[in-house]
Amino acid sequence: MTDLNRGEYEFEAPQMDARTLHFIACIAFSLSFLYATATAAQAPPAPPPAPAEAASSSTSTDFFVMPGSDFDRPGLVPRANLNIGIGHTFGFLKKDPIGDELTFAYTYENAGSHGFFHTSFGSHTEALGVMKNFALPRTKIVTGYTWVQAGLTSFTGYPHVENRFYDGEALGAAIHFNDHNGIWIQESYNKIPTVPWYTTTGIGYTWSW
Repeated sequence: MTDLNRGEYEFEAPQMDARTLHFIACIAFSLSFLYATATAAQAPPAPPPAPAEAASSSTSTDFFVMPGSDFDRPGLVPRANLNIGIGHTFGFLKKDPIGDELTFAYTYENAGSHGFFHTSFGSHTEALGVMKNFALPRTKIVTGYTWVQAGLTSFTGYPHVENRFYDGEALGAAIHFNDHNGIWIQESYNKIPTVPWYTTTGIGYTWSW
């Protein structure tokens, strides 16, 4: 028998054209995608965010109507105080020490020397404010808030309308019946230049969404 020379018989690898390589790459990618999809489907769902995290990112809008009574100094004379406004809570302001809700309100007050609801002299105030809402211990139904406002007060009934700067600070509590309805109860300190300072006790309804 004649010995075979290994040099005469060399193995030649099959040559693959570009179309074959592209087909193999597509198959490999498809298998990888199917594997990744199946793995993700079997993974447990992510836990819901903690209540504190959800609260910090939530926003809400409040519409409020708050009738009340001024107690003018001197003498604690009662006068009608009717307040209506709207506020919006911003989630990114939850940790702000001054406030997390921006408000705009209109207030009518009886500026006469007599009567309760109305005289020919009126006080009309448009004010911007910032409100800080905070939780109270051992309850979720009642929350507290502080409210700082500044704006313009116009006195009517005189030959010319008199405009004055208004400043008000309030401390209050909100009673929540559900996510949309509640009652605000507050006591506020008010100061207008050329007018003695006075306090206002108010209770009102608020609708939130």
